Amino acid sequence: MDDMVQLQKKLFDYTASLFQEGFLDNQFNQLEQLQDESNPDFVVEVVTLFFDDAERILNELTTSLLDAHVHQLKGSSSSIGAQRVHEACIPFRNFCTEQNVEGCLKSLQQVKHEYSLMEEELLASRLADLK
Repeated sequence: MDDMVQLQKKLFDYTASLFQEGFLDNQFNQLEQLQDESNPDFVVEVVTLFFDDAERILNELTTSLLDAHVHQLKGSSSSIGAQRVHEACIPFRNFCTEQNVEGCLKSLQQVKHEYSLMEEELLASRLADLK
């Protein structure tokens, strides 16, 4: 019984620190009040659902925003004829759609590389024209 009291005190102290640090507010207290003997894991279940849902939403937001930017770069590079940048954006978009983080990172490096090469070539040709 003494272990249970110590465990409850640790949980209380930890929850109090979460309030103190601004991670939780009074809504969490209201959530705890909904828990009773018939559903002793209510708070844990609700919080777990929140984390699962929030992670999914954040992944979708990241993918959507990233995909939108890649789509924009793909379009603008196509409109000026930057073929290699445009072509590097195609697999990048596919990896975004698949939510393949490793593929996105590799593709991002490839797009940056192709962009740098194109920029160097265009600047070199402009400098040659100025001479």
